[in-house]
Amino acid sequence: MPMKIHQAQRRQNRRERIDLVRRSIFDQLFREIREVRYRLDDIEKSFSNWNPPPLKISPSELFLLPDHLRKTYMTVASKGECNSIRVSDLTGRCRAVESSYLNQLVRMGWLTKKRDSKAIYFRVVSDRILRETAMAEARGA
Repeated sequence: MPMKIHQAQRRQNRRERIDLVRRSIFDQLFREIREVRYRLDDIEKSFSNWNPPPLKISPSELFLLPDHLRKTYMTVASKGECNSIRVSDLTGRCRAVESSYLNQLVRMGWLTKKRDSKAIYFRVVSDRILRETAMAEARGA
Protein backbone atom coordinates (compact mmCIF):
# COMPACT_ATOMS: atom_id res chain seq x y z
CA MET A 1 0.00 0.00 0.00
CA PRO A 2 2.72 2.60 0.87
CA MET A 3 4.33 1.87 -2.51
CA LYS A 4 1.17 2.91 -4.36
CA ILE A 5 0.95 6.15 -2.39
CA HIS A 6 4.60 6.89 -3.14
CA GLN A 7 4.06 6.26 -6.89
CA ALA A 8 0.93 8.40 -6.90
CA GLN A 9 2.82 11.21 -5.18
CA ARG A 10 5.65 10.99 -7.73
CA ARG A 11 3.13 11.15 -10.58
CA GLN A 12 1.50 14.16 -8.95
CA ASN A 13 4.86 15.89 -8.58
CA ARG A 14 5.71 15.13 -12.21
CA ARG A 15 2.37 16.59 -13.37
CA GLU A 16 2.96 19.71 -11.30
CA ARG A 17 6.44 20.16 -12.85
CA ILE A 18 4.99 19.72 -16.34
CA ASP A 19 2.24 22.25 -15.55
CA LEU A 20 4.84 24.66 -14.23
CA VAL A 21 6.90 24.34 -17.42
CA ARG A 22 3.79 24.83 -19.55
CA ARG A 23 2.77 27.90 -17.56
CA SER A 24 6.22 29.43 -17.88
CA ILE A 25 6.25 28.82 -21.65
CA PHE A 26 2.79 30.37 -22.03
CA ASP A 27 3.79 33.31 -19.85
CA GLN A 28 6.88 33.88 -21.97
CA LEU A 29 4.83 33.70 -25.19
CA PHE A 30 2.28 36.09 -23.75
CA ARG A 31 5.01 38.59 -22.80
CA GLU A 32 6.55 38.41 -26.27
CA ILE A 33 3.19 38.87 -27.99
CA ARG A 34 2.47 41.85 -25.75
CA GLU A 35 5.85 43.38 -26.68
CA VAL A 36 5.11 42.91 -30.37
CA ARG A 37 1.71 44.59 -29.85
CA TYR A 38 3.35 47.55 -28.12
CA ARG A 39 5.80 47.92 -31.00
CA LEU A 40 2.97 47.79 -33.54
CA ASP A 41 1.08 50.44 -31.58
CA ASP A 42 4.16 52.70 -31.71
CA ILE A 43 4.47 52.18 -35.47
CA GLU A 44 0.77 52.94 -36.00
CA LYS A 45 1.05 56.11 -33.92
CA SER A 46 4.04 57.31 -35.90
CA PHE A 47 2.13 56.83 -39.16
CA SER A 48 -1.08 58.37 -37.86
CA ASN A 49 0.76 61.55 -36.82
CA TRP A 50 1.99 62.05 -40.37
CA ASN A 51 -0.21 64.57 -42.17
CA PRO A 52 0.71 65.45 -45.75
CA PRO A 53 -0.32 68.92 -46.90
CA PRO A 54 -3.76 68.90 -48.55
CA LEU A 55 -4.23 69.36 -52.25
CA LYS A 56 -4.74 72.93 -53.40
CA ILE A 57 -8.16 73.10 -55.02
CA SER A 58 -9.55 76.19 -56.67
CA PRO A 59 -13.10 77.31 -55.89
CA SER A 60 -14.12 76.61 -59.48
CA GLU A 61 -13.11 72.97 -59.06
CA LEU A 62 -15.16 72.75 -55.87
CA PHE A 63 -18.24 73.79 -57.81
CA LEU A 64 -17.85 70.62 -59.87
CA LEU A 65 -19.05 68.72 -56.81
CA PRO A 66 -22.78 68.50 -56.06
CA ASP A 67 -23.90 70.58 -53.05
CA HIS A 68 -24.32 67.62 -50.70
CA LEU A 69 -20.83 66.26 -51.47
CA ARG A 70 -19.27 69.72 -51.34
CA LYS A 71 -20.59 70.25 -47.80
CA THR A 72 -19.11 66.91 -46.71
CA TYR A 73 -15.79 67.63 -48.45
CA MET A 74 -15.49 71.09 -46.89
CA THR A 75 -16.18 69.64 -43.44
CA VAL A 76 -13.40 67.07 -43.81
CA ALA A 77 -11.03 69.67 -45.30
CA SER A 78 -11.64 72.04 -42.37
CA LYS A 79 -11.00 69.35 -39.74
CA GLY A 80 -8.07 67.62 -41.48
CA GLU A 81 -9.07 64.07 -40.64
CA CYS A 82 -12.30 62.70 -39.21
CA ASN A 83 -14.65 59.73 -39.28
CA SER A 84 -18.25 59.62 -40.47
CA ILE A 85 -19.63 60.18 -36.96
CA ARG A 86 -17.67 63.41 -36.56
CA VAL A 87 -18.70 64.62 -40.02
CA SER A 88 -22.37 63.81 -39.32
CA ASP A 89 -22.19 65.75 -36.03
CA LEU A 90 -20.80 68.77 -37.86
CA THR A 91 -23.16 68.66 -40.85
CA GLY A 92 -26.28 67.65 -38.95
CA ARG A 93 -26.99 64.76 -41.28
CA CYS A 94 -27.40 61.06 -40.50
CA ARG A 95 -24.18 59.03 -40.04
CA ALA A 96 -25.18 56.50 -42.71
CA VAL A 97 -25.75 59.28 -45.23
CA GLU A 98 -22.41 60.90 -44.41
CA SER A 99 -20.67 57.53 -44.65
CA SER A 100 -22.12 57.09 -48.12
CA TYR A 101 -21.07 60.60 -49.17
CA LEU A 102 -17.56 60.11 -47.79
CA ASN A 103 -17.14 56.84 -49.68
CA GLN A 104 -18.40 58.52 -52.87
CA LEU A 105 -15.74 61.20 -52.42
CA VAL A 106 -13.11 58.50 -51.95
CA ARG A 107 -14.18 56.75 -55.15
CA MET A 108 -14.11 60.08 -56.99
CA GLY A 109 -10.54 60.72 -55.73
CA TRP A 110 -11.28 63.74 -53.54
CA LEU A 111 -10.59 61.97 -50.22
CA THR A 112 -8.53 59.05 -48.92
CA LYS A 113 -9.45 56.76 -46.07
CA LYS A 114 -7.56 54.71 -43.54
CA ARG A 115 -8.69 52.17 -40.98
CA ASP A 116 -7.74 52.53 -37.32
CA SER A 117 -9.05 49.40 -35.57
CA LYS A 118 -12.83 49.66 -36.11
CA ALA A 119 -13.00 53.31 -37.09
CA ILE A 120 -12.34 54.55 -40.63
CA TYR A 121 -10.87 58.04 -40.94
CA PHE A 122 -11.13 60.23 -44.03
CA ARG A 123 -8.77 62.99 -45.09
CA VAL A 124 -8.22 65.26 -48.07
CA VAL A 125 -6.01 63.88 -50.83
CA SER A 126 -2.48 65.30 -50.82
CA ASP A 127 -0.37 66.19 -53.87
CA ARG A 128 1.93 63.22 -53.23
CA ILE A 129 -0.94 60.71 -53.15
CA LEU A 130 -2.40 62.23 -56.30
CA ARG A 131 0.95 61.89 -58.12
CA GLU A 132 1.36 58.29 -56.95
CA THR A 133 -2.09 57.28 -58.18
CA ALA A 134 -1.52 59.04 -61.50
CA MET A 135 1.79 57.18 -61.94
CA ALA A 136 0.16 53.86 -61.04
CA GLU A 137 -2.64 54.48 -63.56
CA ALA A 138 -0.08 55.42 -66.22
CA ARG A 139 1.84 52.18 -65.60
CA GLY A 140 -1.36 50.13 -65.69
CA ALA A 141 -2.61 51.70 -68.93
